[in-house]
Amino acid sequence: MTTPNLAELTRVFARIGLMSFGGPAAQIAVMHRELVEDRTWLSEQQFLNALSFCMLLPGPEAMQLCTYAGWRLRGVTGGVIAGLLFVVPGALVMLALAWAYATWGSVPLVASLFLGIKATVIIIVLQALARLSGKTLKQPDRWVLAALSFLGIYALGAPFPLIIALAAAYGALTARAPRSDAPAPALAARTPRTIALWLALWWAPIAAAWALGADTLAAIGLFFSKLAVVTFGGAYAVLAYMTQEVVETNGWLSTAQMMDGLGLAETTPGPLILVTEFVGYLAGHNAGGPLLALGAAALTLWVTFVPCFLWIFTAAPYVEWIASRPRLTGALSAITAAVVGVIANLSLWFALHVFFDNVGRAQLGPFTLAWPDLTSFNAPALVLAALAAVLLLRLNRSLPVTLALMAGAGAGLGFIAG
Repeated sequence: MTTPNLAELTRVFARIGLMSFGGPAAQIAVMHRELVEDRTWLSEQQFLNALSFCMLLPGPEAMQLCTYAGWRLRGVTGGVIAGLLFVVPGALVMLALAWAYATWGSVPLVASLFLGIKATVIIIVLQALARLSGKTLKQPDRWVLAALSFLGIYALGAPFPLIIALAAAYGALTARAPRSDAPAPALAARTPRTIALWLALWWAPIAAAWALGADTLAAIGLFFSKLAVVTFGGAYAVLAYMTQEVVETNGWLSTAQMMDGLGLAETTPGPLILVTEFVGYLAGHNAGGPLLALGAAALTLWVTFVPCFLWIFTAAPYVEWIASRPRLTGALSAITAAVVGVIANLSLWFALHVFFDNVGRAQLGPFTLAWPDLTSFNAPALVLAALAAVLLLRLNRSLPVTLALMAGAGAGLGFIAG
């Protein structure tokens, strides 16, 4: 294995950041090729141990794996460089898209473009659901966990953090892997200082917003800080919870705007959780115009990704030991099974809101179910979803190409209908 200098590290991680389209699986594959196969900066075992550890953490696992790789190669400086280069390109693109959306989003042509993107998002989420369930649901109890998770969040409105906590507890208590007797490493001397520094960086702008009386910014910072702690299982898993809070509880965005934001996030490099930047921008714009929108977007990015640096830099010295803990891996397996149910709920939620213009609620005993108005069925959306399925699943077109084609198809249908 070789150790790069900072200039070489910056060049390689900049390329990884610019190529990080297609979700965490594709992003992790790019990192593996660049860091393990082409340059042998990390061994296969180091890479896999780091990946297992990052999947235990809240937040985007690909970004955290990138940060850990940078830390492993060049310490904290390398970790900060690698993490920032993974996020910043996509964040700049998302900022431009959010500004354009806030400026022109109500134009009929733009609405037609987004119908094509929304229809594609349904297929993307279903594809993610199929892949994850195939890898995860290999035991009867994992199917039960997924079903209970779906029922809990769809019909009972159970909080996402509670579902994750219960699944993790079940997985840890029922882990069957043999116990490892490897001793825990000694506490690194810098660990308390690392925690204090990154906690201060995380909360300083929220405290400043509160002290200055910027209530909207403070509320946005607090919400996305909470989200950063419960984002297990990737962005798809937490979207239902985020949507519930953003749309129904806080009223910052509409359901349609949330779905448009996810479609835009699919078109950018970097982690899908960059959809939070879109949400922050729109929330600020709706509350106070462009300047507040910029502040809200910046604060949202800060509280979404600074915690990732806290988790990695605090725990990085212990990754090899953590990866050998059977109860932790059992908890991760159970969480992943629960996430399948959460993503199934997200798939149904997307489909209902794309294929029907009006979706209400129906009470069935103790259950509260989303129920569409059948007279509001949107036939063009179904046609677009079928086309997206053909492009992605049958013709194996890339995601950026499919999104571009579907946006054009949506605009074409809108022009014909208009």
